[in-house]
Amino acid sequence: MKNIDTYNFTDKKVIVRVDFNVPLNDKFEITDDTRIRAAIPTIQKIREGGGAVILMSHLGRPKNGPEEKFSLKHIITDLSEKLGTDVQFANNCIGAEAVAKASKLKAGEVLLLENLRFYKEETKGDKAFAEKLAALADVYMNDAFGTAHRAHASTAIIAQFFPTEKMFGYVMNNELASINKVLKEGEKPVTAVLGGAKVSGKIEIINSLLSKVDNIVIGGGMMFTFIKALGGQIGNSLVENDLIETAKAAMQKADEMNVTFYIPTDAVIADKFDNNANIKTCQAGEIPDGWMGLDIGPETIRTFSDVIENSATILWNGPMGVFEMDNFSKGTIEIAQAIARSTSKGAYSLVGGGDSVAAVNKYNLANEVSYVSTGGGAMLEFLEGKTLPGVAAITPSA
Repeated sequence: MKNIDTYNFTDKKVIVRVDFNVPLNDKFEITDDTRIRAAIPTIQKIREGGGAVILMSHLGRPKNGPEEKFSLKHIITDLSEKLGTDVQFANNCIGAEAVAKASKLKAGEVLLLENLRFYKEETKGDKAFAEKLAALADVYMNDAFGTAHRAHASTAIIAQFFPTEKMFGYVMNNELASINKVLKEGEKPVTAVLGGAKVSGKIEIINSLLSKVDNIVIGGGMMFTFIKALGGQIGNSLVENDLIETAKAAMQKADEMNVTFYIPTDAVIADKFDNNANIKTCQAGEIPDGWMGLDIGPETIRTFSDVIENSATILWNGPMGVFEMDNFSKGTIEIAQAIARSTSKGAYSLVGGGDSVAAVNKYNLANEVSYVSTGGGAMLEFLEGKTLPGVAAITPSA
């Protein structure tokens, strides 16, 4: 495995798997350019080092070949502005045009290939397809953490055609370093703040984290499965009855491992799933029939904030309530602010997962935490202790 900082890119063509899967509006305008901005330092490093850059990515989930709304040509103007150069575009990611444009690339030039997922071979991890992509370049670089958990042609299979000339870009390096900083090098006390709708999506993470953290803080819709497991009344709140025993087992295991498990003690409840519903606050285990919990309550906010502000390392994944509705956003806002305050006092904070990232961006706190992950699913699988194909392809020992 080579290192982007020490590699000599002079006269090399580098094919880089980036994650340009950005949201577009109905006018094909980018509505969130976070992922493009994240990739710029990697691209510029290659250009400044005397290399030519071939960029490949997916966009959306096209079903049957090329579709206008999923074309990467829509991001060329934005990408060109950010790089300060005219980015070339190939209307296909393989084939004669891609080969011709790649072969003519000069040092410092950038070529963007059309959407990889216009071919089913990409997601199938087809070796012949990967070989055609590999033939365009001298060096392979993976800088797409958001797809590192997929064994796709461009994220994992292609690496075998570059036995020695392969490496991570800055996004991948930073993502892996930030997660390792929490899981392996985290200064104690280490606190994991986990929210979101379902226990089923987080139970493997909880079990994996028990050996690595001092505190686990539970919020979001999944808190009601734990509250019911403790014998609480949860009214019409979201619950996974088939996971109640699993929740009990997780709390028991936490107790055995001296991990403090924080479950909300009060909740903001509503008589329907609506921002304009009737709202009141009650004890989290005493929710009347016909009412549902949609956020953590003020007592819980104080407890959770205190734990967070006394932590040296913090991982946050998942909102505390239905933060998209203003009346149920207070828990998520307050917890985000507590993480920011703790960070300002020297704690290391990692925020990951689509909704948590959306929350810190919505409340303008992205610059007040240590690191915001670009990969939701990939980060979750890494936290679960799984091997990511896109990482293993570059570092087989990972």
